[in-house]
Amino acid sequence: MALADLPGSTTGPDGAVVRVLSYNIRSLRDDREALVRVIRACAPDVLCVQEAPRFFRWRKAAAWLARETGLVYTTGGATATGPMILTSLRAHVERTEDILLPRVPGLHRRGFATAVLRLGAGHRDPGGVRLGVVSCHLSLAAAERHDQAGMLLDRVAALGVPYAVAAGDINDRPDGRAFRRIAERLRDGWAAEPWGSEVTFSADDPRRRIDAVFATEGVEIIGCGVPAGLPGVSDADLRAATDHLPVLAALRLPCAAPDRSGPSA
Repeated sequence: MALADLPGSTTGPDGAVVRVLSYNIRSLRDDREALVRVIRACAPDVLCVQEAPRFFRWRKAAAWLARETGLVYTTGGATATGPMILTSLRAHVERTEDILLPRVPGLHRRGFATAVLRLGAGHRDPGGVRLGVVSCHLSLAAAERHDQAGMLLDRVAALGVPYAVAAGDINDRPDGRAFRRIAERLRDGWAAEPWGSEVTFSADDPRRRIDAVFATEGVEIIGCGVPAGLPGVSDADLRAATDHLPVLAALRLPCAAPDRSGPSA
């Protein structure tokens, strides 16, 4: 499937097509202009960021990224210890919550950025399709990562919406315990509908798939993977933007949604 075959964002009487992009941006320490070109070319409705700036003047950096990519800061950053969510103006934000996970002595504290969005609805229109979003960056330590995978599933379930996505840097391969724990309850976008390329790390020499977009049942995954042939973006841009490659998914959310609260660990 070529880039042009991945549908753009649409809203109709039968549902909505939403583009979700997951991207570890390494605290904007690399080529910022290349990063902006990549994100703009992907044209996401929802951008799940990992390693967002979280120290001195982090809000200013988050505002810069939102402004330059044509998106809006929604939640996360330092308040979630790195995960962040940006959205397009197409998404109406119902609520947000940043979650800090239990601290393990000697390890970096992790968190989730979460939001419930409504697509295809105006300020005076209560309709549209509701989508829960969790941006995550799991631990480098295997035991902690496995526990956090269960917490991620619990958080998706707690959103209480018909459809949800969890996207981020899993720090685990698809055959790893944490990745498999998530994929047993949520649909792995690449495994369901592979599009583009698969491996995400490192950007200079990609050999491992450790970044992913997962979706609950009822979400139609049209295509998911590392985009190639982005307009106005070179391979050099992808290598220079950060040390991970992005994962882009196109998802169809039917309006007639079943009443599901999501998975449980």
